[in-house]
Amino acid sequence: SGQFAIVRKCREKSTGVQYAAKFIKKRQSRASRRGVSRDEIEREVTILQQVLHPNIVELHDIYENKTDVVLILELVSGGELFDFLAQKESLSEEEATRFIKQILDGVNYLHSKKIAHFDLKPENIMLLDKNIPIPHIKLIDFGLAHKIEDGVEFKNIFGTPEFVAPEIVNYEPLGLAADMWSIGVITYILLSGASPFLGETKQETLANITAVNFDFDEEFFSNTSDLAKDFIQRLLVKDTRKRLTIQEALCHPWITVRLDKETSPLKEETKVQENKKVENPQLKTKRLREYTIKCHSSMPPNNTYADCERFARVLEEVSCAERGCGALAVSHSSLQEDMDVLLSIYNEKEAWYKEENESVRRKLSQLRYECRKIEALQRHLQDEIVAVDISVAGMSGRYMDLQGHYESLRQELAEELKWIQDLMSSFQLENEACVNGNCDSVFGEDVKESLMELLNRSRCEEFLAGLNVGVAESHQ
Repeated sequence: SGQFAIVRKCREKSTGVQYAAKFIKKRQSRASRRGVSRDEIEREVTILQQVLHPNIVELHDIYENKTDVVLILELVSGGELFDFLAQKESLSEEEATRFIKQILDGVNYLHSKKIAHFDLKPENIMLLDKNIPIPHIKLIDFGLAHKIEDGVEFKNIFGTPEFVAPEIVNYEPLGLAADMWSIGVITYILLSGASPFLGETKQETLANITAVNFDFDEEFFSNTSDLAKDFIQRLLVKDTRKRLTIQEALCHPWITVRLDKETSPLKEETKVQENKKVENPQLKTKRLREYTIKCHSSMPPNNTYADCERFARVLEEVSCAERGCGALAVSHSSLQEDMDVLLSIYNEKEAWYKEENESVRRKLSQLRYECRKIEALQRHLQDEIVAVDISVAGMSGRYMDLQGHYESLRQELAEELKWIQDLMSSFQLENEACVNGNCDSVFGEDVKESLMELLNRSRCEEFLAGLNVGVAESHQ
């Protein structure tokens, strides 16, 4: 597990095979410094998909969720190499050579594909199974690995200070040679239990690296062969052009001679060095154990088998607790991110509601103003209706008065007409008497014309009076 990754054991349901699930926390935004960027995750995945070697951890599958990318990797359950060696009662140089040879084989495969690991250190050198005499080594953690392309300059400052090459510290162009420097540091520690450049502070460590300030202290290397020292010296070279390449390291006599079963001119030197080592076989493992305890693990100071077994169980329980805490931390982080998202959504909704509320308030204010206008208009119409009602009532009274006046005029006219008719009847009788009595006809005609004129005038006045009444009613 690292700063932004946690590893858990998992099992494939269909086959029952166990794997290691590496949960890599994704960076949620470009501005955020939490998590790993997608480009870096994709680079690691691409490199793992390109490699297949016995000494390199194998990628089985990939999954992704909202917060993590999950790499399903080959389960490497033997622990770290240095933890394993620190538990041994003794360590021969030949055994150390076999482990270094496996590391070189894995790096040789990577370099053949122009891939630089850039993070070779004891924590990333694991054992597939520690219960065999010479366990199988696996290189893990390709988070910093890069493919070196011809003509493309690559610079970066990364890695663990104790193991980085001078070109990384000086921010110079990087290549495959950086891994060879790290192998030299690992070999130095493996054979002596001491770190060649480790200082009291990070700055002191980096200064020792850039100055290539190291030596083979007799206290630590009294039982180490000259070939081993030469191997280290030719790796810890500042000039990358003079530093051993992976092929040259594999062909170095310390590697080839130690692994050669046949008789060779260097066989006698090998035996002499081994005899020297037998004089104090536990010296290296004791110092290596001290170094491991100090820098790379939490192994207890005592080294009895029983204590180690008990401590291993305690470590397993602690590991389970750490995994639980890690899962809790991941859940807390995920919950915190979800809360941040919900808070952001709430703030957005709140701003939207405020804006909508202001809009509704303005609309309600406009509606209240319109309602007040309508109410004023209604009151004005009611006043108009009352005035019209009063006017209609006055007109109705006037109409009744005119109707009564008209009725009285009609009655008077009817009486006058009746009087005239009676008068005409009497004149008609007199006229007949005059005719029979031979009265003067001129007199009769004059009287008749006078009466007709009076009658016509009375009718004309009646008609005009009726006409005036009708005009007045129509006007009202």
